[in-house]
Amino acid sequence: MKLIPHPASPPREVDIVQVEADIRRGASTLAYRVAGGSIRVPSPAQPVRADGLWRSTCFELFVKPEGGEEYFEFNFSPSTQWAAYRFDRYREGMRDQPLAVPTIELTEDGIHVVVDLGGLPAGHWRVALTAVVEEQDGTKSYWALAHPSEKPDFHDDACFTLELPAAGEA
Repeated sequence: MKLIPHPASPPREVDIVQVEADIRRGASTLAYRVAGGSIRVPSPAQPVRADGLWRSTCFELFVKPEGGEEYFEFNFSPSTQWAAYRFDRYREGMRDQPLAVPTIELTEDGIHVVVDLGGLPAGHWRVALTAVVEEQDGTKSYWALAHPSEKPDFHDDACFTLELPAAGEA
C-alpha cells in the first residue's frame, strides 16, 4: 500500500512510503519502505517502550475495533524503540497498552516489524497506516493512506480507511 504525504508538510526528497502488511489479531507483520531520499534514522537503542517517537522518523499503526470510539496506536522507530497506547475516544483517555516487545529490524530502506496484536478486541477492525519521515536536512513529512484535515492528524477517524474483517470472515 502506498502512503501519501500530507500537502501541508510535503517531503523535500522522499518520493515514496509504502507498507506491506499482514495485520490480524495475533502475530502481525509490517514492512515499511521509504524511497527517493535519505532519511534521518534515530540512533540504535534497546528495544524498549519509549514516548515521543513521532518526533523523528517513526512508522505507525492505528487500530479501531468496530462498534465504539476506542482505538489503539502503535509506534515503531528504526532505533528499535516502540510504543503502544490505548485511547477511549479521539485523543482522550490515553494510556499505555500492554504489549509484548515487538521485533523491529532496520532494513536498507525502512523497517520490518513483527508485533503481537492478540491483546486487542476481536471483531472487525478499521486500520490506519502512517509514518513520520524526517529527512537528513530536518524536513518532516507526514504520510498516511488518507489525510482528511488541513493539518496532519493520524488520530482522525477518517484516517482509518483499511477494513479488516473479523477472524473467520471472508
